[in-house]
Amino acid sequence: MRYGVSGSGFGNGGKDGGLGDEWGVRAARSRALAVLRVRGRALGAAILPAAVAVVLYAGEVTGHFTGTGWATARVITTVLAVVVLLAAAAVALVVARARPAVTPTVELSETAAPDLHRLVRDLADRLDVPAPSAIALTPDCDSWLEDRSHRAHGRAAVPAGAGPVLVIGSPFLWWMRVGELRAVLAPVVAGTGPAADPDIAAARRFVRGLDAAVAVPDEPGLDPLRRFGARGVGRVARLLLRACGNHAAEMERGVAAAGSERAQAVDQGTRIVAQEQVGLAYAGWDRLLTRVALPAWRMGRWPSRLDAGVVSALTELSRRDRLAEGFSSRLGERPACDLLEEPGAVDEAASLLAARLFHGGPAEAGPDWAPVDWSRYPEEVVDRKWRADAARLHDVLDRLSTAADPEVPEAPTLTRVLTHLTAPQDRPSTPSAPTEDDDLPVVPPGAEAAAEAQARAEAHARPEHLAAEEEDRHETEGRDEHEADAEHEIDAEDEDDVRNPAADALAAALSAQVAREDAEREARAAAGATAGAASGAAGFTGPDGPWPLAPLLPPRTGRDLLADHVTALVCCAAVDTTGAAPGLDWLDGPALLVDGERAADLGPRVLALVEEGDPAPLRAWLSTTGVRPEKPVRLL
Repeated sequence: MRYGVSGSGFGNGGKDGGLGDEWGVRAARSRALAVLRVRGRALGAAILPAAVAVVLYAGEVTGHFTGTGWATARVITTVLAVVVLLAAAAVALVVARARPAVTPTVELSETAAPDLHRLVRDLADRLDVPAPSAIALTPDCDSWLEDRSHRAHGRAAVPAGAGPVLVIGSPFLWWMRVGELRAVLAPVVAGTGPAADPDIAAARRFVRGLDAAVAVPDEPGLDPLRRFGARGVGRVARLLLRACGNHAAEMERGVAAAGSERAQAVDQGTRIVAQEQVGLAYAGWDRLLTRVALPAWRMGRWPSRLDAGVVSALTELSRRDRLAEGFSSRLGERPACDLLEEPGAVDEAASLLAARLFHGGPAEAGPDWAPVDWSRYPEEVVDRKWRADAARLHDVLDRLSTAADPEVPEAPTLTRVLTHLTAPQDRPSTPSAPTEDDDLPVVPPGAEAAAEAQARAEAHARPEHLAAEEEDRHETEGRDEHEADAEHEIDAEDEDDVRNPAADALAAALSAQVAREDAEREARAAAGATAGAASGAAGFTGPDGPWPLAPLLPPRTGRDLLADHVTALVCCAAVDTTGAAPGLDWLDGPALLVDGERAADLGPRVLALVEEGDPAPLRAWLSTTGVRPEKPVRLL
């Protein structure tokens, strides 16, 4: 369980030397007692039928409650008391035995990071709070305290009564300087003080147990009877959580406020700079994961130096962002990763953990899941990704061509894609507007003159009425004209929305193919996780089942996928027919290098082809670059 703490008067360092002398801790303890009162009420409700039964039996012994009615009441109350006590015992047993969630981390023993442990202990001494029982790293831009004293945690558990574990975001160690890391960790370490308070600790254990019990019915391997009972326990736990949820949240908020107040006395000037670095680190880390690491993971490769890569990404971000111009000067100071004995080994372990958390990769390296160094990234990831996308694009085109005309598939060339996306498509024919000569009534001779004479007579007799009718007719014709223009504009807008029907058809088929491949990959990952759990291998499982994957990118539209695949095909053609080469951009991922420079103007030209069916911008770029679109592309 995470504790989002950031500290105040703990231990003997607060006002008048008391833990409860400061407002934040008093508020937290008050809320903790409210949580414990919920637990007490639940216990009282469980033993109430038994207490009533005892009273009834005592009345029988003393001769007060005699007769058939009292005997029946004693039997009913006894049965009810036994049922309620058994149910309460089952709930208590499940809550006590349920495994609370534990965050997957890379453990840092004192031998692996003696300087870091020393820094944390010194920080705890300055804050006058107990030191954390252990230190671990997580591949995320966050830090917190986590209680691992529950025996169900196994190897990750700490001895009973020991303090919480300090979990540190691994990007902080590589990007931040030693002083900045100390300032960032100060409010977190300050939270070990209230963690030692008996009332707060008991309230946290109760809430953590309820939270774990809620998810017990979803655990795999339960028979129908046990699952039915677990669902009943889960409902009771959920009811108790609702009753104490607000108090628990306010308790943690009070602890966090108190910790933040206490930490203000530690490196206050550095804390301001350090907080700026936290935001910058998060931005660069997110870009590195989504733009750089994710393509590698999808190719069966995991970058083994993600934390070292975040330094390059953040340095590049600082160079591009004028607001971060002064941040790169910090790189001359001692980085926090120097506090580790073997930064490379720790970085590799954290990188593999990131791949498992965010992509669901295997726990160990293998033929289809190998580490990749940054120097090999363009060749082993970028080039392979482009050629795999190009192969998928041509495979979809082959199926579409076979469905329309079963001929021999064409060679995988860029010209083929250009022709397909710019070829005119058959559109449904619309009925033509009637001409002036269509459906005209036949007028007999002489009738026209008679009608004109009658009209003049009626106009002479009723001039005002006809004038009003004429005005109404003009207004009606004006409205009809306006509505016709509006309908014409709507039709034009609809036509603009479907500017390239060929792209829509190809994008739909491509999206279906990608969805099938993703489903197959997820099925293989799920089968591997199930096999690992069956064999007893340690996995990312908690009270709510397997650890959920964090999606890095939102779902993409079909045209976005099509644009990516066309871009990949263009890059393959450029590499095969010119001196272009695959490259790595630390913030944008795979990049095409033409004469050593990134081809940043390729994207808009591909979009013009996909969105509007206009190949002219892309053909001009191909001609300038020297790419030969008619040459077959080497596929993966």
